[in-house]
Amino acid sequence: MTAWLPDQSTLYPGTGSQHSVDIFAALRDQTGDRTGTQAGPQPGNQAGHQTAQVTAAGAAWLAGATAYPRSTLTQWQAHPGSPGVLPCGSAFDVVNVPALFGRRMLEHLWADGPGSGPVASHRGRMLLFAAPGTAQRLPSLLDWEEWGSRPEPATEHDPQTPGGPDDQENRFPPLLCHGTGDAVTVPPLACGSTSPGPRWVVAPDTRHPWLPGPDVLLWACVRVTRSAPASTARISIFPPADQDAKVYDVSRRR
Repeated sequence: MTAWLPDQSTLYPGTGSQHSVDIFAALRDQTGDRTGTQAGPQPGNQAGHQTAQVTAAGAAWLAGATAYPRSTLTQWQAHPGSPGVLPCGSAFDVVNVPALFGRRMLEHLWADGPGSGPVASHRGRMLLFAAPGTAQRLPSLLDWEEWGSRPEPATEHDPQTPGGPDDQENRFPPLLCHGTGDAVTVPPLACGSTSPGPRWVVAPDTRHPWLPGPDVLLWACVRVTRSAPASTARISIFPPADQDAKVYDVSRRR
């Protein structure tokens, strides 16, 4: 966890003489004041509601997840290029998915669904910020969706029937749900697209961002799974039998 500083600063750092650079003023200058924009995303308008740069309002929202938001803002101002660690469960939960699966989820959320909340990438995984309580509810919904309509599992001697090992690829990939008691690494406030380490795919830009719930994320997972291309047919290493070939009974040969 982050080592929190004594909570003696103002909510808007940079006003005291001890701060040589006001990173939050720089964020406001770069991204503009978006506090009056609509928090909920609009379907089909991906470009207009995604930003890769955290705004001052977005930083305040992130800091609100901690027990000492003012100290957190002060620490971020002193080290704007360093990633942080934030607790889950109060302001947001986080759903941690493989990067490729996560990008496909985002495509469906923005093209056909209600959009997404803040999203970060870290170590080959996609971190989707979700509404509090999602981490507790989503796993059971995924289990129900995955197994509720499936036929009885096949035996190991019949691997090609539904439910056998060949059906593994149609299931959801490993999803990690971080909720109360968990903490996640968040990207730094100021980072370039080519910077190593965690980075924002969709950065928070308002004090009250819209966050998807478990039902929305379940819908996105199902859409990705059902839209995946069908498995390629197996190709035998043996040539097909010639139906017109003559057959001889070699058992009667002398």
